Amino acid sequence: MTARILVVDDVEANVRLLEAKLTLEYYDVITATDGPGALSAAAREQPDIVLLDVMMPGMDGFEVCRRLKAEATTKHIPVVLVTALDGREDRIRGLEAGADDFLTKPLDDVVLFARVRSLSRLKLVMDELREREESGRKLGLTEGVARLKGSGGRVLIVDDDARQAQRIFDELAGEHRPVIETDPGNALLSSRGPVDLLILSAVSDNFDGLRLAAQIRSAEVTRHLPLLAVIDPDDRPRLIKALELGVNDILAKPIDPEELSARARTQIRRKRYTDFLREKLDFSLEMAVTDALTGLHNRRYMTGQLQALVARAAHGGDPVSVLVLDIDHFKAVNDSFGHDAGDEVLREFAVRLATNVRAVDLPCRLGGEEFVVVMPGTRLEDAHRIADRIRRDVAQTPFRAMGGKELLSITASIGVAATTGPFDTPESVLKRADEAVYEAKASGRNQVKARAA
Repeated sequence: MTARILVVDDVEANVRLLEAKLTLEYYDVITATDGPGALSAAAREQPDIVLLDVMMPGMDGFEVCRRLKAEATTKHIPVVLVTALDGREDRIRGLEAGADDFLTKPLDDVVLFARVRSLSRLKLVMDELREREESGRKLGLTEGVARLKGSGGRVLIVDDDARQAQRIFDELAGEHRPVIETDPGNALLSSRGPVDLLILSAVSDNFDGLRLAAQIRSAEVTRHLPLLAVIDPDDRPRLIKALELGVNDILAKPIDPEELSARARTQIRRKRYTDFLREKLDFSLEMAVTDALTGLHNRRYMTGQLQALVARAAHGGDPVSVLVLDIDHFKAVNDSFGHDAGDEVLREFAVRLATNVRAVDLPCRLGGEEFVVVMPGTRLEDAHRIADRIRRDVAQTPFRAMGGKELLSITASIGVAATTGPFDTPESVLKRADEAVYEAKASGRNQVKARAA
């Protein structure tokens, strides 16, 4: 997997060395020698990963990382802080600034490329979610993302070392809701529930933590669950394998409590952000095919479904019937009682419509007071019978409006049509049903009329 990598270091020899190593592995490399240059290059080039030196004059790596994560156009880019310092304070400071990982000089090439591959996979996911976020922003659906926090998470600790598990539990209990599980089978089942972060031991004597990680990554329901693996930093093969399997982050033994807390917050915040974007995409897709007032499908969805069903009928499939329904004298409701009362009538009409058709039928709102029901596998005479049932249900019980203060007598005129042969089209079927509605209204309203051809 290739990627575009921004290398930032004020020492040109370090830049050239990293550039040469990465280029030999077929990565596309961009370089910068100071903080402002890094910010400009990141915004302009949109790299997949930033390898950022900490010790730079003027604006250090911590400040550059903070600014990258504060900007909407660069906050999705994984940042790896490269430092000659190996102190815990610097790691925690970097995590708080938003860093995704750390590498210590002199760089270990195998670990470097393992980290780069792992973060490249993360960036692919984030790019997909950025596109979803942009779609949501255009629809005004991203409000509230800034309030997502990394606290109060549901954390599953999988470790058979009772003392180590308890230390992790005690450190996280003040901010999160941790649970300890010692059996990997039970942990795999628990991971399918509402979990924000799974911390697993990769140094267990009684089970293979990396095998558990692989099982979690292979299951659809847990594929995106953040994994934080506790690993002996001297066990390089196991550390590299963990990253290859899709572990999100590594926690070195012996566990530092503050680093544990910082890494847990980072992973939980990221999960909530990606969950937020996925949910908003689902909501956006639903809103694209759903009428917001009534909850029925809209014209766009109806058109696509009717097109497919009529095409199937034209090639020898089951017939398709269509009902077009128009609420009688609806303008008088709005004029006499206001648009709020009109909306109440439309919502109640949608409920009565949906409860009088079959599960396979497709009730939709075209707009205003006009509705359509698409009825797969239905002949004209059967559709006519169902339409009359809807008409009677609408007419026999008054509609409540103005919060129940007004009872309104509502009726509907309904037109019915069905596919007639291989040359029929969705437009022609709808046109016949629409003409039947006008005939019902001309005949005195509160009627069902059908057009056979």
